[in-house]
Amino acid sequence: MAKSWLSVEEVAEQLDLHVRTVRSYIRDGRLPAVRIGKQYRIAPADLDAFTGRPAGAAEPADPVVEVSAVVDIDGLTSADADRLSTLLVAGAQGGSRASAAPPLRLQTGYDPARDRLKIVAFGGPDTVAEILSTIDAVTRPGSGLFRTDNRDGVRGDG
Repeated sequence: MAKSWLSVEEVAEQLDLHVRTVRSYIRDGRLPAVRIGKQYRIAPADLDAFTGRPAGAAEPADPVVEVSAVVDIDGLTSADADRLSTLLVAGAQGGSRASAAPPLRLQTGYDPARDRLKIVAFGGPDTVAEILSTIDAVTRPGSGLFRTDNRDGVRGDG
């Protein structure tokens, strides 16, 4: 059964604040509390509202780590950029994992004036590492994804 009232000390510990700070919030009216005898008691729902947490939300058991990576690839034609973007976005959408890690989110943009593809990846460390590994593998000369002459690395015309 959930505890119905929290002491000032318990709230201070949960919020990593000094007890005096919590009492100040109560006196200022920012944190609703009930005075019982000489002590204040705070309802869990009032604490949730104060912190912006959804009512009854539990503290996360483990920290969630999210990373981001920005990759610029120069020298791509518009067709090559479209092909690579499609491959990566499809892989990101199809890679659903039953994990607590953040899902992979991918954004791409092509600058035709610079022949540059920019890829921005957000997600858990493992999923971002996988997408970086995929980018490395498919952008190596001879990967077969781009129209290049495998002998000297010069881009072909068609």
